[in-house]
Amino acid sequence: MEPREARTPMALLPYQQRWCADTTPVKVIEKSRRIGLSWGEAADTALLGASTSGMDSWYIGYTKDMALEFIRDCADWARSYGLAAGEIEEGEEVFIDGEEKQSILAFTIRFASGWRITALSSSPRNLRGKQGRVILDEAAFHTDLAELLKAAMALLIWGGQVHIISTHDGAENPFNELCQDIRAGKVPYSLHRVTFDDAVADGLYERVCLRTGKEATEEGKAAWVAGIRAQYRDNAAEELDCIPKNSGGAWLNRTLIEARMYDAPVLRWAPPADDFVLWSEEQRTAEMRAWLDEHAGPLLAELDPLLASGFGEDFGRTGDLTVISPFQIQRDLTRRFPFLLELRNCPFDQQREALFYIGDRLPRLRAGKLDGRGNGQYLAEKAIQRWGAQRIECVMLSQTWYRENTAPLKAAFEDGTILLPRDADVLDDLRAFQVVKGVPLIPEGRSKGADGGQRHGDAGVSILLAYAASCAEAEPAAGETVEPDDNTYAAERPQSGGLLRRIFGGGFLGRR
Repeated sequence: MEPREARTPMALLPYQQRWCADTTPVKVIEKSRRIGLSWGEAADTALLGASTSGMDSWYIGYTKDMALEFIRDCADWARSYGLAAGEIEEGEEVFIDGEEKQSILAFTIRFASGWRITALSSSPRNLRGKQGRVILDEAAFHTDLAELLKAAMALLIWGGQVHIISTHDGAENPFNELCQDIRAGKVPYSLHRVTFDDAVADGLYERVCLRTGKEATEEGKAAWVAGIRAQYRDNAAEELDCIPKNSGGAWLNRTLIEARMYDAPVLRWAPPADDFVLWSEEQRTAEMRAWLDEHAGPLLAELDPLLASGFGEDFGRTGDLTVISPFQIQRDLTRRFPFLLELRNCPFDQQREALFYIGDRLPRLRAGKLDGRGNGQYLAEKAIQRWGAQRIECVMLSQTWYRENTAPLKAAFEDGTILLPRDADVLDDLRAFQVVKGVPLIPEGRSKGADGGQRHGDAGVSILLAYAASCAEAEPAAGETVEPDDNTYAAERPQSGGLLRRIFGGGFLGRR
């Protein structure tokens, strides 16, 4: 007989489970339309209300229908769990507005535990004097989200929770700004992201078929996905792919970049002869070592031996540049780049020699990130072999990686916590970042540097990798003792804490 697990799916899909399992006090999710996220939130909120150690929950949508649907979902979950809960009450919730009492329409479920779930309208004043969990649904569409968030965060003082759920409504919307602040590490909240494709990969189509009684087939899935995307047409990127509208153009402006530059050198190496690659290994090594001793050695000798260091590296060979970007973390946590090294048309062996020369002389080397695409994987592999996988990461640059790592770098420019060499080519490489479908990255196309050579945002990518390394939770190499100091460079990033809450099986199927 077929095992029960093969016939009866878990009630919540994986992305719903991950959301419910995250116990961070403030958690945010940017999501596609109609993937059942609010339904999954109702599952968790019903358990919270029924628990003797739970709390009251306050759901705030921007329409009456949303409020009623969420309350009904909570009631359905309570019945599925076999929990003692009363009927849905439609009544008034009283609050104090100045010296005057006001009342608003509210829907409520009361549990035998003494806790309740109440759905309110979206006025910020409705949260005054409340305590417990606040759920802000479709947050981007509330008329005064900034004030609503301010009111909701007050509940955290006494152990409350704030859950913020929404699709996007434009790049300038406060919801998108909140997501960017989380990515930048400005606020200690957790951020989830579930696109329509993510939901489909986690079984959304099969769940819809189960709900509607249709057979799930690969052909049917392809037609269903195409049909959904056709319905949204030009709005599919925002409604389904979590890409805010009007989110294109330059990422960093010239004035901001120049404000973070100081008098430090950019070292540039090119082969001393056209046939340099054909020189003997001894000749090439001696040439590179002599150049490094003359130009990089004195700069490395001046670094503070007590400060943690690291580097980023963007790889190029015959076309694009290789750029190595060493940094030190100052005591005020500013990332200071004492110099950059650009290598043009540099043989692989000499790239390795230059990287090793710099890395071995960086005081308290803690982390490095290297471009691992194509031939760059060779140099990244050599770096891992030399300094260990605890310190070094081979990065496969992708849209997802750019999305998660560009926000902290931009925040450093805005906060004045990064110092770079003052150089026109470096500035242009940073200006080369463009926001494409909501993600800052280097688009196709090349430019020319001051030396007439080709550039492809190489210094900008290297600096981005370096800044990401400065935020990494790098571990010391085996056998190394790390003395604690006040110069930790591991930026605090929100973590999804807590054990995965067991989700009961059942027949409920997601709607919103």
